Amino acid sequence: MRARLVWAMAGASMLAGCIPSIEGPGYDRPLPPERPTTRPPPPPAEDYPRQTLTDGVVAPAAPPPAWKARPVTPDARTVAASNYEVRPGDSLRAIAERTGAGSEAIARANGLAPPFVIQAGQRLTIPGGRYHLVRAGETGIAIARAYGVDWSRIVTDNQLAEPYILRVGQRVLIPGGSPAERPVTAAERAAAFRLDIDDLVTGSEPAIASNQRPVRPTTTPSRPVPTVAQVIAPTTAPGRFVWPVRGAIVSRFGPGQSGERNNGIKIATPIGTPVVAAADGVVAYAGSDVAAFGGLVILKHGSGLTTVYGHASQLLVTRGQAVKKGQRIALSGNTGFADRPELHFEVRNGRTPVNPSSYLPSS
Repeated sequence: MRARLVWAMAGASMLAGCIPSIEGPGYDRPLPPERPTTRPPPPPAEDYPRQTLTDGVVAPAAPPPAWKARPVTPDARTVAASNYEVRPGDSLRAIAERTGAGSEAIARANGLAPPFVIQAGQRLTIPGGRYHLVRAGETGIAIARAYGVDWSRIVTDNQLAEPYILRVGQRVLIPGGSPAERPVTAAERAAAFRLDIDDLVTGSEPAIASNQRPVRPTTTPSRPVPTVAQVIAPTTAPGRFVWPVRGAIVSRFGPGQSGERNNGIKIATPIGTPVVAAADGVVAYAGSDVAAFGGLVILKHGSGLTTVYGHASQLLVTRGQAVKKGQRIALSGNTGFADRPELHFEVRNGRTPVNPSSYLPSS
């Protein structure tokens, strides 16, 4: 019995010598660094998570547009036309806050030019109307939809200029007839609003505060730009364009045979043909919110130029993504009101559609 006990104690002592003590020297030493591992390259754009939009259009998974993510409350303040005597220390912004009218509208009504110098005792005309106070993240599209009016009318009535981006705290004049003629419910206002390409080009960027800065474009659809972030617009002139697809032109720019106007050209091409960016740019829109064009991509380029690609069956880019000339941005289709598998292609200079033939190579 005693012999067995001695052998057991000896075995335990030998085993303890093989197990490191957590209380001995070296317990607080840092662990050796892990060996670096090589990460696999990201999958191609076609492999990113996708979502099916209207008309069966497939697009990369992305946040909803800002005008859907940040709906607008139609709480415009009705301001009566009046006169205002400038007080010591007043500024146009302060007068706008005091009266409820827009500072830009006050400047226009009184023929004031930048830097909008005013003097104490000066009498200013305060133009009457309905003024909406712009909050963070609101877009022109969301404001127009909330009031059931065309965004283009807001642009015209407020004399907005390129890039047509609103600022937080700005008061915009909301056009409209008498209260009896205005849509009453939110559903009626939404039904009265019709989204078109001009809205997307000029009214889709969210308003940000003066102390915020636009974000840089992303390089991949797997990391979409946040919905309420404003994207830095291109400044470099795009140079000569390339054809977005090759095929027969089945509809040319200008008036059609039935009197309708085509703001671009339509190119016949088989479904699934890669559609490429005509020039370097940034994606201003990718979705299918305009029924007539189905799957739609809009690219902004430098010098105020914009290109439009419609009727796509699959979108390969997201808003805020930087693209290079010749890069695939979509696959062609027959979505929307397409007569056949085709690509609708536009070039716009500011808000004005121009003939794409002026920018595309002849061969």
